[in-house]
Amino acid sequence: MGPEELKKEFGKYIAFWGGGIDTQTALPFGSLEEIEKEVKERIEIFAPGGGYVFCPIHNVQADISPEKIVTVLNIAKNMRRYPVNFLEND
Repeated sequence: MGPEELKKEFGKYIAFWGGGIDTQTALPFGSLEEIEKEVKERIEIFAPGGGYVFCPIHNVQADISPEKIVTVLNIAKNMRRYPVNFLEND
């Protein structure tokens, strides 16, 4: 299931923990712009209505540049207000 289907089907029953970036393709192979886009999309999908904890995950591989990790965390930090106001963060 994709993120949209997960939120739609289970969002009123469970909280989502993590899942802010695809660590198998987007994080290792994506540009900083692609990473930023994916993080924003995930927050836009999971944050509305609550039940989403954006958090660092334990399975970031050793060869991921610190710049990419900082990009992920900065985007999440910039979008951390609730309710999420997406227009201010574009």
